[in-house]
Amino acid sequence: MDTEALAGTWRRLITDRAKSWVLFEHGTCVVLVAPADAEDLAGRARTLLADAGPVRAGSSAGDFGVIDLGDTAGWVVTGDHPDVLTYVGPVEPAERSELAVGLFGRAKRHRDGTDLRVVHVEDRRDAAGPG
Repeated sequence: MDTEALAGTWRRLITDRAKSWVLFEHGTCVVLVAPADAEDLAGRARTLLADAGPVRAGSSAGDFGVIDLGDTAGWVVTGDHPDVLTYVGPVEPAERSELAVGLFGRAKRHRDGTDLRVVHVEDRRDAAGPG
């Protein structure tokens, strides 16, 4: 999925206009709930994802949940940090079981958490009103 299409998917999924978010190369999105104090949204998201993204054996970073998006094709894979979400498109995993989708999404989050390549920043601070 190209960056613009992926950003469009996250725009449809994150409907709260007060939440800024940062998209990483492999589909992981870091939602910044109170970014008014952060001048560099990408930097803040990189810091958060560097900590919460990589899978570490024996830690809660390996845990995941899978949300079926229904009308929006694909899934969102959650992890142990509530503001780190990874999109898995409908043609990505070879198998469609919840376990296969979750492992696929977790692997994408791990890559994003180690590569830390930002591809899009959705700055909604102006939409949130006065801080």
